[in-house]
Amino acid sequence: MCLAVPGKVVSIDHSADPLTGMIDFGGVQKQACLEYLPDIQVGEYVIVHVGFALQRLDEESARASLELFEQLGLLEEEFGDAWEQASRQESGSETR
Repeated sequence: MCLAVPGKVVSIDHSADPLTGMIDFGGVQKQACLEYLPDIQVGEYVIVHVGFALQRLDEESARASLELFEQLGLLEEEFGDAWEQASRQESGSETR
């Protein structure tokens, strides 16, 4: 399944062509194209689908969606092992 997932913009590479940024999806960070939202700012939330930020989203809606996706196991399905690894790192329980 391929989801449009909300995430927070944590950095923007204004020198990149196309415009890209790092998006945080509740602990997992991925690069995404920001060309469709050229005026987006760090700290704002976006909906990302197949690597493209398609729409700006308010923080309350983004957090509610991420919480629901996590409860349903959809984030693990979408992000796989990277999601699990980020969760372990965040909680400090990662084993090496």
